[in-house]
Amino acid sequence: MLKRIRNAFKRSEEPFPDLPNVTMSPIGYVRSRIKEPMPDGWDAVECEIVLRPELEPMLLNLADYSHIIVVFWPHQVPEDVRGSKPQLHPRDDDQYPLMGVLATRSQIRPNPVLTSPVRLLSVKRNVLHVRGLDAIDGTPVLDVKPYLPHHDSIPEAKVPDWVQKAQSWRGR
Repeated sequence: MLKRIRNAFKRSEEPFPDLPNVTMSPIGYVRSRIKEPMPDGWDAVECEIVLRPELEPMLLNLADYSHIIVVFWPHQVPEDVRGSKPQLHPRDDDQYPLMGVLATRSQIRPNPVLTSPVRLLSVKRNVLHVRGLDAIDGTPVLDVKPYLPHHDSIPEAKVPDWVQKAQSWRGR
């Protein structure tokens, strides 16, 4: 009887499936006066996203949007650093709680694919002029998507108290 009860509550150790590797090619790069990563101050930074010229037709009507989401790869994070810290304090600051890296916005993730919603200032041929992109000069851009408030904004989204305090301290 005890054996049946234990078996009923036993966790099955399902093997993790063998997944295919994912390979991506950048569609463009960031052209910016910012050459080194910085912790803050990105809101006012204007830069350009230069897409491969053959992708210009894909930008048709993108200029009708005020904001876009940029998907990019932080190319200066060394491969041996990616995923090297399973837990960390956000911004390497002990005033913040210890977090699993996937519960942060850290670039030190197993696959550091980053996203930023930014203001789209203009589209000229294959060049997007944007404000607020937290990427340095030469950063590979993987994708660009229009920001759709009804789809990309979650008004009831909740964050931990320490995040709210940090944001108010930073003036956001």
